[in-house]
Amino acid sequence: MKRNRTIPVVIFSAAFAALLALFSSSPTFAAVNLTIGQGASSARGVDQATDLFGSAGIFTTVSNVMLFVVGAISVIMVVIGGLRYVISGGNSGNVTAAKNTILYAIVGLIISIMAYAIINFVISSFIPGGNAGGTNL
Repeated sequence: MKRNRTIPVVIFSAAFAALLALFSSSPTFAAVNLTIGQGASSARGVDQATDLFGSAGIFTTVSNVMLFVVGAISVIMVVIGGLRYVISGGNSGNVTAAKNTILYAIVGLIISIMAYAIINFVISSFIPGGNAGGTNL
């Protein structure tokens, strides 16, 4: 049995023509002639940052939030390690695990602070007029 392939094509063509007529006659699309920059600016939210770098830039905000999260997790892990140390009951395996938890939390905090310093150095080198050790790329 041979299938008739013209019916789906006719339905698709009619639907496409209806959508085209709907959008081309809309006053919203016909009256607005924006450039790419204006379109991007109009798509930005009200409280969103306009700069990538600087004190209110996106990269600075993201790195500050991530440093806060890592700091909070480190403090929680130090508290958990301290509780594990207190309730270890003198068992050498539990004491070692608790000490390792505290040690790794502190090492993680130190690494995150050093990463934050590196990120701030790199971000300050991209800011026009910023002082990044006397060189400004």
